[in-house]
Amino acid sequence: MGILGCLLVAAILVAACSSGTVNTSSGMGTVTTSLSDPATCQAPSGPYSHVWVTISDIQANVNSTAAATDSGWVDLSPSLKNAPKQIDLLGQANNQCFLATMGDNLQLQAGSYGQLRVILAANSPAVANSACGNANNCVMLTSDATNTPHTLNLSSESQTGIKIPPGQIAGGAFTIAAGQTKDLNIDFNTCCSIVQQGNGQYRLKPVLHAGEVSLTSTSINGTVLDKATGNPVAGTVMVSVEQKDAAGVDRIMMSTTAATNGTFVFCPLPLGSYDVVIVGARTSDGALYAPAIVTGVQVGSTVGSVQIAVPSGASATTATNSATLNGTVTSQNLSNAGTVADVQLSTLATIGTGTPVTYTIPLPPTSTQNSAVLGVETAASGTCPAGTDCATYSMTVPASGVNIGAWASTGATLTLNATWATYTADGIAFVPGGGNTVDCNPSEIQKALSTFTSVTVASPIAVPTMGFVQCQ
Repeated sequence: MGILGCLLVAAILVAACSSGTVNTSSGMGTVTTSLSDPATCQAPSGPYSHVWVTISDIQANVNSTAAATDSGWVDLSPSLKNAPKQIDLLGQANNQCFLATMGDNLQLQAGSYGQLRVILAANSPAVANSACGNANNCVMLTSDATNTPHTLNLSSESQTGIKIPPGQIAGGAFTIAAGQTKDLNIDFNTCCSIVQQGNGQYRLKPVLHAGEVSLTSTSINGTVLDKATGNPVAGTVMVSVEQKDAAGVDRIMMSTTAATNGTFVFCPLPLGSYDVVIVGARTSDGALYAPAIVTGVQVGSTVGSVQIAVPSGASATTATNSATLNGTVTSQNLSNAGTVADVQLSTLATIGTGTPVTYTIPLPPTSTQNSAVLGVETAASGTCPAGTDCATYSMTVPASGVNIGAWASTGATLTLNATWATYTADGIAFVPGGGNTVDCNPSEIQKALSTFTSVTVASPIAVPTMGFVQCQ
């Protein structure tokens, strides 16, 4: 099964406007909604020329565990019910923050909303003048000059919606006070959103995050340079911003690729502090740059110039400073029979002594990796262990140590970590088409790997099988 993307990593970003009072009734606030996407896989170098989705509603509920049928859901964009909006997720240009506004300037009861949902329009009937022809959601491929639409199949996204639970909302809830105005921004990471299924069709598999941002200082930006030349990298650079989850693991909130001049920008971002993690690949020989991490970057700041380097010991003509991680994911239901599961795979590195921190190291951009994390879908196969569905995967990672340093207004000073990279392969299972519902028990499995002792890793490293059980 060919996988073109990973689980959709999207962010619902709540942008706090000025705190002056507004003309609303007692106990009410005002919310508007917009859409953005820092796309990393668009044409000409990426696989997609266009990705069209049609949004039919956005809802909020104060009950963090409310079911889709709960009566407490509040429409944040009721006008979309009668006039769904079709948007090209790759239509954003020139690092603008927003693709489109979603319509309503809505009065909302003050309170803390512990759950959000984004509902997409079903593919039939198609909206008038749909860019997807007879469908509402589709992808168009860079390799196809005719821009023929390929329907993007949905599951529950058009019924129960894409769920954003409190664990994926900064602070655990979207809170609005009486008389306050806030702007809700939905940020899709398109490059992690699409799976090419075994039948040649395409399917959406979404995961969303949420947080509050300020319209006056929404971005983090910087420039990535090759340390050896002082010029922009002659290759491709992937940059991610990360924050700690409940377990203290730095998880990717957004990813983007640096422009040819080395610059990058994340906009809009939730208020707070982020760690910026950078990886890259050199075009001439495919050699990977050592990962660089700048910690403690505040929204509204520039990271400045960050120099990354291909580590010494890597051949000038052959990419020897990488390691390939090969593994298998299996899934079983409660009856110990095979069942389909969506699994998000990433690589974690634990750095530091005393109180070490575990960071997600984005997958370096190569010809087979165009997203910061990988998504696989298990399926029945004659090669699967008995009683399971399965999927195989391969991830290429830098074999070198990590350069890390704290952010400073004068620029970060990066120091090579004392030990070589020690990776952990991480997998999180989701219900296929379940609108961001985790699956299986446990839903996350980690497999620790040996510490690399050289930039040269001759053979693929076998990751122990991740066996997910008690799946739906």
